[in-house]
Amino acid sequence: MTSQDADPAMQLVDTQERFGLKCDLQVMAFAEGSDHVPEVDPNYRFNPDTTLAILAGFACNRRVLIQGMHGTGKSTHIEQVAARLNWPCIRVNLDGHISRLDLVGRDAIVLRDGAQVTEFKEGILPWALQRPMALVLDEYDAGRPEVMFVLQRILERDGHFTLLDQNRVIKPHPGFRLFATANSVGLGNTNGLYYGVQRLNHAQLDRWNIVAALNYLDPQTEADIVAAQVPAVAGPAERPLLAAMVEVAALTRTGFRNGDVSTLMSPRTLISWAENLQIFKSPARAFRYAFLNKCDESEQSVVAEYYQRCVGEELPLESAAPPEHV
Repeated sequence: MTSQDADPAMQLVDTQERFGLKCDLQVMAFAEGSDHVPEVDPNYRFNPDTTLAILAGFACNRRVLIQGMHGTGKSTHIEQVAARLNWPCIRVNLDGHISRLDLVGRDAIVLRDGAQVTEFKEGILPWALQRPMALVLDEYDAGRPEVMFVLQRILERDGHFTLLDQNRVIKPHPGFRLFATANSVGLGNTNGLYYGVQRLNHAQLDRWNIVAALNYLDPQTEADIVAAQVPAVAGPAERPLLAAMVEVAALTRTGFRNGDVSTLMSPRTLISWAENLQIFKSPARAFRYAFLNKCDESEQSVVAEYYQRCVGEELPLESAAPPEHV
């Protein structure tokens, strides 16, 4: 929505001030928040390229799909942009239990004036379409085929949605925005990491106006994020260990790309390691609980080598480790 056709309750924002990104887009924000506006995380670090894509979605009403490995913060990125724009935002996880009726709506029996009557209850899709709302479709490439075809129409520019049960056509609210996140870019589970991920219909994939890729962060930024989430590892004395932890994570990702290991550490896992460290007071034990035990047994020796190389101490494997006193 541009400044020319903005609702009076909206105002132009300085993207440099709010996102650390200078751009030519006329980005509008709601003057006041509401119940569905996400909370602002003051420690969140924005990826410039992804932020620009999301801002284009809000400013120009473009359909934006963000693709990337797990734990890179795809959904959170959209939420944090929405939070700083006071834009209501709701996430729907397209897991195997989400049906067409969940999205569209269904007849339900309700009590009215003491009598039971059948009444149509709108699903999340028509509900969101009629409001100033950013709808985020999480795990977009895991949706069931009948669910995906429901979304086909609203991906087009006008995005009108037909409720067949009601003989009604819904015109989207001017403040409605559509985003999605996916681990793959429509190619399915090619690397074995994402069971349940489907190949996407190319005609539907083609309807997404903007596709952005969000990859893992550079080591310094990743360390800063972990330090912000777990302040106990943020001090000067803890920084060398934190840097070593980030290096271990980077080696697992390199090993995954090279085919040496089949599991990699995401930033989310790295934060769990730092949090576990505060509980168990042992980097090795915290690492085992956060990541090592998720790895295939045949690959644990390789992961232990990564740990020893970065942290500078042996990582006893579970089978060889003597009982430790807790």
